[in-house]
Amino acid sequence: MPAASAATRGFFRAAPTDHPVLITEAAPSLDEQHRARVRRYMIIMGFRIPCLLLAALTYTIFENPLISILIIAASVPLPWIAVLIANDRPPRTKDEPSRWDGHGDRTALESGHRKAIDS
Repeated sequence: MPAASAATRGFFRAAPTDHPVLITEAAPSLDEQHRARVRRYMIIMGFRIPCLLLAALTYTIFENPLISILIIAASVPLPWIAVLIANDRPPRTKDEPSRWDGHGDRTALESGHRKAIDS
């Protein structure tokens, strides 16, 4: 067995990879989140132009307007879907605590007999 180098001796051994280890639980920066959302939006919206071109191509090849209308109808909700997906927050991690504590079914005030002042 070869002798251990000075970097690997002791309790804390050197990491097997050369890249830095992530030691924080911080979320990605807002700029990174924005770039990812814009990228998702552009990818989804990028499918709309080929759908319209495919509808025109199928109409010229098959001369069947029904197929072209179905392709166009499939591309109609794409902007709505793209906006919903792009505006969504990043998915929750398993380590992220749940904000619901199960006490939502309790009433804020106890019901019972209360004295009221009649005027």
